[in-house]
Amino acid sequence: MTSRSDEGPRDRPLPEDAGAGRSHGPVGDWGEDGSIDATARVVDAAPTDEERRIEAALRPRRLADFPGQQRVRDQLGLVLEAARRRQAPPDHVLLSGPPGLGKTTLAMIIATELEQPMRITSGPAIQHAGDLAAVLSSLAEGEVLFLDEIHRMARPAEEMLYLAMEDFRVDVIVGKGPGATAIPLELPPFTVVGATTRSGLLPAPLRDRFGFTGHLDYYNTEDLQRILTRSAGLLEIEATREGIHEIASRSRGTPRIANRLLRRVRDWAQVHGEHLVDQDASLAALELFDVDKQGLDRLDRAVLEALCKRFGGGPVGLSTLAVAVGEEPDTVETVAEPYLVREGYIVRTPRGRSASRTAWEHLGLQPPKSTPSQDQLPLGGRLDH
Repeated sequence: MTSRSDEGPRDRPLPEDAGAGRSHGPVGDWGEDGSIDATARVVDAAPTDEERRIEAALRPRRLADFPGQQRVRDQLGLVLEAARRRQAPPDHVLLSGPPGLGKTTLAMIIATELEQPMRITSGPAIQHAGDLAAVLSSLAEGEVLFLDEIHRMARPAEEMLYLAMEDFRVDVIVGKGPGATAIPLELPPFTVVGATTRSGLLPAPLRDRFGFTGHLDYYNTEDLQRILTRSAGLLEIEATREGIHEIASRSRGTPRIANRLLRRVRDWAQVHGEHLVDQDASLAALELFDVDKQGLDRLDRAVLEALCKRFGGGPVGLSTLAVAVGEEPDTVETVAEPYLVREGYIVRTPRGRSASRTAWEHLGLQPPKSTPSQDQLPLGGRLDH
């Protein structure tokens, strides 16, 4: 299914990634059997339906107002300005990076900067070539087509998209069997903006047809503080600099998580008869929601405690580790492990997962002498490939 606006880009619900570990709720909790409910983590970067509505009011509308990602902003600004001066649609744009960093926001900013309407759909919604043909055939000249989770598009639709992006033409098949005829359909020039959390799954022919590729990295604390200050103003939340800093430092470099934690701290302050998000309120609320100073929640700490206390720091296989924390292997691998590896708490080796010296110290435990420190880990904390 697709949607279109003739008045410009607007926020619409987008299908969620159906992969393992996607969130359907904002607050982490324990399951009835004592296991950790990983489908409801306050530090999960996957959006809920409620958050999509809230983000519509928080999203910046112009590239100059987009915080952080300075290099991508400068590169994208150059591409858009050059296209405006040529009075022609810009090259197709691919935005990649982890969830919650602003890919959808940037796509909407592109349409706004070009002063063009925007069509929104997603890879899971394009399961047949006919679905894509119906979308492409109704595009207006200069329109922006946003394809979220583009790596999940069906292969026949991908092959049709190749031709459409390069030659602005699609071949419509009429009839079946030996009598089938391909009728070429000319398309007006348009711009595809693709977003993906897993760029490695995109086939090379599709990647090659994007003239500009921007990779979004995790935000630093200073950028997150600017985002939270702006969000607090838009949501009419009174907050101090210290309170904002406390939230930003625990947000795992992700604006979506930062905005979610801001709302939870606001809730705590209101319930306790206060109307100020200060450092005390932030500390109390984040402790209530089990988000520690490094942004780790219960599932993250459960993985580290299993590694250090039950298995002596590892190495231990993924399946065994998942059983120890009462979760599925896919949940541990896709929900908890990426952040723990990125921050150097876990080392992935050919023999399994091992805890780094940083993990032992975070739990207040004495690490074995043979445990590698974070500085000794390769980039990303990985020993395998």
